[in-house]
Amino acid sequence: MKVVVCVKQIPDPADPGALDPETRTLKRDVKLILDESDSYGVEMALQLVDAAGGGEVTLVSMAPNGERSGLSTALAMGAESATLVSDPALVGSDALTTAKILAAAIAGQGADLVIAGSESSDGYTGTVPEQIAAVLDMPSVTAAKAIEVDGSTVKVQRQTDAGYDEVECPMPALVSVTAGVVEPRYPSFKGIMAAKSKPFEEKSIADLGMSADQVGWAGANQEITDVTDAPTREAGDVFEDDGEAHLKIVAFLENLKVI
Repeated sequence: MKVVVCVKQIPDPADPGALDPETRTLKRDVKLILDESDSYGVEMALQLVDAAGGGEVTLVSMAPNGERSGLSTALAMGAESATLVSDPALVGSDALTTAKILAAAIAGQGADLVIAGSESSDGYTGTVPEQIAAVLDMPSVTAAKAIEVDGSTVKVQRQTDAGYDEVECPMPALVSVTAGVVEPRYPSFKGIMAAKSKPFEEKSIADLGMSADQVGWAGANQEITDVTDAPTREAGDVFEDDGEAHLKIVAFLENLKVI
């Protein structure tokens, strides 16, 4: 079984950098790390291959400046190989363009299953996995909290507000996983050293059969017009219990129309 995992490399949340004043986008000229949300997808893929008794986990990512630090972490976890799409023309690509690029990198790899995180920690659009599936004409299951492969069928427990739905679909398919679906392993020293010699391919948009007018700002269907700081969280109300604090709380909740 071959599993392709889409992983995103992001600025370290502990030091996220700054916005480019001209493009109003996050600067990505720093060292990038593996998005924590995608580490769950990598771990899930490794466990599925182990359960199948053999197979291959390969990675697909898109990042500027040939950045591969995050991919190296996923390779050290146990993935077999990686493909990185990196090209100056990609700057400004929106969610749909990103999906088309990743789909082009995945196409032809013969994947039985494609796994992605539900959404990236630096974008939060939550749309890219389903868009990749649409471009590749694959069935897609979102918000997976458990995945099982049974022959040519993938069985998924799909997280909902009330519990989970049991969903089945034929493979090849794309499944996006929720955070916490599994406990990602830590790369061992042996894994880190082995990652340095694993197959790694870097591709440009030309290698994918795409042109500069299809990607980046030229191909984007959206424009960032303004960026503002998140409002400062105001201090909450404090009720001292003078024997009637419960009435104050009820009145407060009624004012919010909670009750």
